[in-house]
Amino acid sequence: MAISWTRRHILSLADFTPAEYNVVLQTANSFREVLSRRTKKVPTLQGQVVTNLFFEPSTRTRSSFELAAKRLSADILNFAPGSSSLTKGETILDTAKTYLAMGTDMMVIRHREAGVPQAIAAEMDRMGVSVGVLNAGDGQHEHPSQALLDLFTITTLLDQEHPRLEQLQDKKIAIVGDILHSRVARSNIWSLTASGAEVHLAAPPTLLPKLFADFVTPSAAIPSAISGPMGSEPVAEAQTLTRRLFLHWALEPALENADFVMTLRLQKERMTHHLLPSLREYHQQFGITRDRLKYCHPDVKVLHPGPVNRGVEISSDLMDDPRFSLISQQVTSGVAVRMALLYLMGSRTEQA
Repeated sequence: MAISWTRRHILSLADFTPAEYNVVLQTANSFREVLSRRTKKVPTLQGQVVTNLFFEPSTRTRSSFELAAKRLSADILNFAPGSSSLTKGETILDTAKTYLAMGTDMMVIRHREAGVPQAIAAEMDRMGVSVGVLNAGDGQHEHPSQALLDLFTITTLLDQEHPRLEQLQDKKIAIVGDILHSRVARSNIWSLTASGAEVHLAAPPTLLPKLFADFVTPSAAIPSAISGPMGSEPVAEAQTLTRRLFLHWALEPALENADFVMTLRLQKERMTHHLLPSLREYHQQFGITRDRLKYCHPDVKVLHPGPVNRGVEISSDLMDDPRFSLISQQVTSGVAVRMALLYLMGSRTEQA
């Protein structure tokens, strides 16, 4: 698998290029084929050590990364904060350096505070070591691997043999839910707008403040197109890569003729104020149901990063309906995509 990759760290999708997205998609597709075989293990990372530094609870992401590393024949170290020296006052950077001293080649890091993976990556670079750092979700910042597996799930649906970014050109994708607290939404905004898709965000004003329109900005070296709450006309256009992002404080305009709907979990553990009257009222206004899918394209598909609050973000029957739901495919895609990311980083580490 001769693919060029120059990134040592994968911390954010804000500066990912279309070519890099396609490399990830093509590599993940190769590993998806590997995972369909009777023997699912390949020796590509044999002798390398992958350390999972998960400072906050996780089921899908941690298990997916661990399985991906095992499928690539890497050695795995798992960090558990409750039984670590952090309880004795050790700093996060010192913890990372401890695993570095054990021979770690790659660190997969998840933390409830934004910026921790970046800080560890900066320290590794300062020390002059070739360790790669992969952000597995940090605070209200980003979750790159989740957005990449979402992208892979959608593009393989459109072309199973040759998934590629440009397939989403001019597709309408609605992202609905707790966007304010969602690192998944932030990463998906970067990836989906890079494809030329039209991305519509929908949530109550408390979970989608107007300032979110500035999330994709020319100052980030990626120009944007932003509309008002009802998604009328863009008010800013790009000179190079046009990113089309629209905000809605009502659900129906976001769903109208949508090709894909991504619904997000209400992150009650991150809410510091009472931002919603009740879960019941939220479901009545923004919950995704069969009736509400009638606004969408007839072939619409629904995604959710999990875990799901059944009957809140999405109706239980819709979640389990394979005619509409891609949720199980997202979980399956996660292993192939994370294999691809570890493989690309591991190959880059070997060249360093």
